[in-house]
Amino acid sequence: MTGDPGAVNQVQEIVGLVGGVLGQDVIGTYLHGSAVLGGLRPASDVDVLVVSRRRMDEQDRRTLCGGLLRISGSRNKVRPVELTVVVQSEVQPWRYPPTGDFLYGEWLRAEYEAGNVPQPEPMPDLALLITMTLTGDHPFTGPRPAQVLDPVPQADLIRASVAGIPGLLDDLHSDTRNVLLTFARIWTTLATGQIKSKDAAADWALAQLPPEHRAALGYARQLYLNCPYSEESWSDELQAQVRPHVDRVLAEIDRLRACDRAL
Repeated sequence: MTGDPGAVNQVQEIVGLVGGVLGQDVIGTYLHGSAVLGGLRPASDVDVLVVSRRRMDEQDRRTLCGGLLRISGSRNKVRPVELTVVVQSEVQPWRYPPTGDFLYGEWLRAEYEAGNVPQPEPMPDLALLITMTLTGDHPFTGPRPAQVLDPVPQADLIRASVAGIPGLLDDLHSDTRNVLLTFARIWTTLATGQIKSKDAAADWALAQLPPEHRAALGYARQLYLNCPYSEESWSDELQAQVRPHVDRVLAEIDRLRACDRAL
């Protein structure tokens, strides 16, 4: 993150925006995702978790969402922002599924621009976000994350990892690169108990796969390391290999889940 002044400036803008909405109720602002798992790549979001003392009201949500629309994404010539706000009492003590107070992501921009704003809802993904936040230990404001967040049990980390599989399958053709890398990360997490960066997870998965199932993931990894999302393109030959690759990875994930249930 320190090597990317633009991303640092974005986080500073986010901190200012959140502070203007929540004021003294902000407990801490924390980086997670690529910024703490190996470094930002050309296609990486700026991932920020905010821990708050209170839920936001409707006006707070509209103000925060409107501000993020102006400082996130390629149309603003900056990185996409993924901002999650969680009320501390909803996750400490930890319970599953956790409830998030607010989630902004560029994939939802059309909904925001249509007037919808993020509402509180169960967010299994918070298990992953909190684990990455604790592992990264990178507060932008506030105390260290271990002082305000409880660790997530391994069983809940696994539950959260697999909870998003149906949604990922729905997005397979529209967001192929990200879906393949996320499946690699899920497989890696179940096998190793660690959340790795997307490229490191792809490296691990590629080493486990037979040669006939490597090409699609290898290309997704290459795109992730070298190209922004706007430059993603897949040949017909590679596209034809995507679903067989996914089926093989899902079979491995199912095998590991069956082993866990048998223990």
